[in-house]
Amino acid sequence: MSLNNKRPIDVVIMAAGKGTRMKSRLPKVLQRLAGVPLVQHVLNTAAQLNARSAVVITGHGADQVEPLALAPGQALAVQCMRQEPQLGTGHAVQQAVPALADDGVVVLSGDVPLTQAETLQALIAQCGGDKLALLTIDFADPSGYGRIVRKGEAVQAIVEHKDASDVQRQIQEVYSGIMAVPARLLKAWLARLDNQNAQGEYYLTDVVKFAVADGVPVVAHKITDALQVAGINSPVQLAELERAHQLRQADRLMEQGVRLKDPARFDLRGQLDCAQDVEIDVNCIFEGKVSLGEGVKIGANCVIANCRIEAGAVIHPFTHIDGEKLGVSVGEGALIGPFARLRPGAQLGAEVHIGNFVEVKNSTLAKGAKANHLAYLGDATVGERVNYGAGSITANYDGANKHRTVIEADVHIGSNCVLVAPVTIGAGGTVGGGSTITKSTEPGSLSVARGKQVSIANWKRPEKKPKA
Repeated sequence: MSLNNKRPIDVVIMAAGKGTRMKSRLPKVLQRLAGVPLVQHVLNTAAQLNARSAVVITGHGADQVEPLALAPGQALAVQCMRQEPQLGTGHAVQQAVPALADDGVVVLSGDVPLTQAETLQALIAQCGGDKLALLTIDFADPSGYGRIVRKGEAVQAIVEHKDASDVQRQIQEVYSGIMAVPARLLKAWLARLDNQNAQGEYYLTDVVKFAVADGVPVVAHKITDALQVAGINSPVQLAELERAHQLRQADRLMEQGVRLKDPARFDLRGQLDCAQDVEIDVNCIFEGKVSLGEGVKIGANCVIANCRIEAGAVIHPFTHIDGEKLGVSVGEGALIGPFARLRPGAQLGAEVHIGNFVEVKNSTLAKGAKANHLAYLGDATVGERVNYGAGSITANYDGANKHRTVIEADVHIGSNCVLVAPVTIGAGGTVGGGSTITKSTEPGSLSVARGKQVSIANWKRPEKKPKA
């Protein structure tokens, strides 16, 4: 997308503010909404515009903001320019001038995270390569915002609240802080800015009067969706925007057929793809990339990240799944939880049962395998129909290296066993409860490794001595 559908655009993101009202050591633009830093939301939107580059203006907390903006994996080219000291929005955009070509520019704010790409595309279209286009909105209470002053339909000026007259303060149409403009014109206007105003700052909004003076049309793209222009200045505003955003995501999922028990108690901090007839109970959090197959049921109070759950699986309440980089997969018809934990690399086949207080890490469980109670499976390969007893663990770490345990098909592991890797339990074998297995076992064998039981008749327990 470009200002005239031919030339490329660059995006300038203002991210130099201190955010005093956040009362945080973390810069304002690094505060998180839906699990993502505010400025990253803006960078993601810029990438959706197919922008040639993003220029991030940094200042307060630049040593923290710049590593995020310049991190590998950004979907567009990013460079950072410092604004020191911070002398206003116009001064901020002046810092970007050396990095800008003479094509189109879209100016965005690093603390306004929810502007939609479609809205910006409409703004760019109105700019058309030869106009100054402003994104505006009507507010019932416009206090603190720059007012849009019109003559007929034409925009004549933006007047900042502190500089506005009583009559101008009655205007409800305000400037969002977002504009699209030809860079060749913007550069000349920025050079003409001064700080003769109530704040003693260089206002970016003054470019409007320069455009009018130069005979350049100034147009406004007015929207009605306040979330798209909502900025973050305090923890209260951040929390309010979080809930509004989460409710909007919940509504979108329900429109696709997902059953949410209570959309007000749902949090999506990544990407969630749902097939038909998915049910999600209250207080669930989804992070990273999660895929839920047809008829999947998610119980209350689950945290699920970077996971693929196949059709018909049931995730009982209070289950924690986090695949991180390795991912987690749960097979068709599997039953997980309650109070289970699946860690990176857990690959569960169809009809696998993982019960309460069972942890699985970097392990593969084949169809029908079961670990129903109080167990740990780490770095293990588990065959079909294995029954893994309560209290049993794979001892996969020797203090320096990880080793793998192989449990072949139809094995029964008794309760309170320790399988010391590397070890293989042969197909169809049984390990007696309380055994510590340090050597591989033959298929079909019973393996018992525990001390002989001793019973002492007429045993008398020690008694406490009476106090003196």
